[in-house]
Amino acid sequence: MQNFKAFENRVEHFIEVRHLMDRKDRYLVALSGGPDSVSLLRVLQNLNYQIEAVHCNFHLRGEESDRDEKFCSDLCDRLGIPLHLVHFDTRSYAELHQVSIEMAARDLRYRYFEKLRQSLGAEGICVAHHEDDSVETVFMNLVRGTGIKGLEGILPLQGRIIRPLLCVSRSDIEDYLHQLNQNDVIDSTNLIDDVTRNKIRLDVIPLLEKINPAVKTNVTKTARYVGMAVHALEHYINNYISMKSGITLYLPQEAGDSTVKETGASVTVQSIRAFPSPELLLFTIINLYGFSGSQAEEIYESLDKSGKVWQSKTHELLIDRGKILIQPVCEHGVKKMQIPETGTYVFADDLKLQVKYAQTVVISKEEGTATLDAGKVKFPLTLRYCQEGDRFVPFGMHGTKLVSDFLTDLKCNLFQKRRQLVLADTTGNVVWLVGKRTDNRFCIDAHTDKTLILKILDSSAGI
Repeated sequence: MQNFKAFENRVEHFIEVRHLMDRKDRYLVALSGGPDSVSLLRVLQNLNYQIEAVHCNFHLRGEESDRDEKFCSDLCDRLGIPLHLVHFDTRSYAELHQVSIEMAARDLRYRYFEKLRQSLGAEGICVAHHEDDSVETVFMNLVRGTGIKGLEGILPLQGRIIRPLLCVSRSDIEDYLHQLNQNDVIDSTNLIDDVTRNKIRLDVIPLLEKINPAVKTNVTKTARYVGMAVHALEHYINNYISMKSGITLYLPQEAGDSTVKETGASVTVQSIRAFPSPELLLFTIINLYGFSGSQAEEIYESLDKSGKVWQSKTHELLIDRGKILIQPVCEHGVKKMQIPETGTYVFADDLKLQVKYAQTVVISKEEGTATLDAGKVKFPLTLRYCQEGDRFVPFGMHGTKLVSDFLTDLKCNLFQKRRQLVLADTTGNVVWLVGKRTDNRFCIDAHTDKTLILKILDSSAGI
């Protein structure tokens, strides 16, 4: 670039075209002290945006970390920019959460950035990723294996994270700082090719530039074209999902809505296969619940099979009789509650059960209500999830039947079976398959003189 104004005009144009920032709002600038973040701070100040800097000391490089903090403090003092400093015990965090040092540092800083943004009423958080970073990300994703979204590179706007420098290269940044006579500090670990990104930066891209000096420019253009295609495809997929009756999604971000009991999905196999690219639609849906691309391939190949379960970190997926069912991971069978006497009991916020006596014979056919011979039922009762091997005598029958077989006859899927609650008496016998059927051994007969009434007052589980 010929002068620093050309650099600033280019960044300003990029911000305006992508609608990234507004001068009436306040923004945080992540400042490490390296050339990228220093140039971001200088250009945003020179363009008259309202900014405050934030520096994280991760205490990973000894004296070098402290040197970076002092540099940032001195720089902001000289420029008259407010600076927020925070210190992290990164190694302890990584050990506690069993993540890499790099992931720990990322988690810590972005969590702090967002909390600080909210407390200051700032509109966004500006970070200094540039064109070269985006190119490196494309190559990293290719090496690791990626879908089309991985070929977009780094996006200029993701939530509250803003990247105004994606329109300039690393060499542009170095020229800009040189023209401003602005110094910076270098993280020495960036010069060692011991991690994937550094290997691509220091070894792979220079080799490709020998083949075509314009490789970075061409990859950037390609990533932009891919981004356009992804945006159009997502719009088409979202419209299809919203219009298709066979697709019902409760998304993780909706969990705070009081009308949504839990996250999950119910998707018919037919609605998947009716889409022009069924496997892409399947991946788009299940990726919302943490399932990977390789799992999507397995699931797609198993659409005609029932009973198999896949699991992500947060959810389970089941194919059952032409449906794909997704629900949160739950340790079924662990929770149980003892009922020592009559009263109203709440079971794990899922079910409110009323247990009471009637001094006369009462037979109820009301849904969610069971009436039993009080003299046959021995307290304390236990409310729990059904377990493998549970048997009972369904009302109207004489022989015992496995609870699982009874639920199969009712066409219950595996998830429904896991969530089915049973009420057992002190002998361990199931007296009520909650909400479904009572046990014939405890039914009211000609000798009954007192009734035990079991009534579900409120429930989202087990019936």
